[in-house]
Amino acid sequence: MENTAPILSIKGYGKTYGEGKRAADNVSLTVERGDIFGFIGHNGAGKSTTIRAVVGVLDFTEGEILIDGHSVKNDPMACKRITAYIPDNPDLYDNLTGIQYLNFIADVFGIGASEREASFRKYADMFEITESLGDLIGSYSHGMKQKVALVSALIHKPKLMVLDEPFVGLDPKAAFTLKEIMHEMCKEGSAVFFSTHVLDVAEKLCNKVAIIKKGRIIASGTMEELTEGRSLEEVFLEGVDEK
Repeated sequence: MENTAPILSIKGYGKTYGEGKRAADNVSLTVERGDIFGFIGHNGAGKSTTIRAVVGVLDFTEGEILIDGHSVKNDPMACKRITAYIPDNPDLYDNLTGIQYLNFIADVFGIGASEREASFRKYADMFEITESLGDLIGSYSHGMKQKVALVSALIHKPKLMVLDEPFVGLDPKAAFTLKEIMHEMCKEGSAVFFSTHVLDVAEKLCNKVAIIKKGRIIASGTMEELTEGRSLEEVFLEGVDEK
């Protein structure tokens, strides 16, 4: 029987840090298969807090988060098997070479030799890093580390790709390649959920967006519903400037 659950469902998620700082307050949104969903807001608005809860890095007690119908709290392994996560500053193992790191990730997901080699070849070539995979990660630039992290995230063909500010630090060609990969994934029935404060990118790339301000979702829907002929920048500034 086909699973018809949304690929990501956040229901009433909330997070309070010490001294009562409310980082996320009753956050609810739904990402369906085929969506490229942009999560936008100023720095400190609650984007990363929400994303880290989605991928199981940050514990939470308020609300529920489901990935393909599985609870992040109660069935984290089922969620991790079908999710890929790239933080805004990927922390890789500097004492491994690029190819050693990719093989390590492939081992974690139980990917066979021929399948992993095909994935390595495809995505490393797309990001133009094949010739550098024998070098130590410690010698890589930030952009190179980001590309290796992206390749590693794609090895197990995730149903949900979660990215925190993915275009920061990527050169224009790599950013274009990532957008092409996002479209390819979504055509095959996966989904992408990513945070950004680059509104032009979100407007051109996403079919759905949610705007978060001070931990609360202030607008969410399809790009057409939210913009109604205006630019996303106008809608965003109007929303975040309201008292």
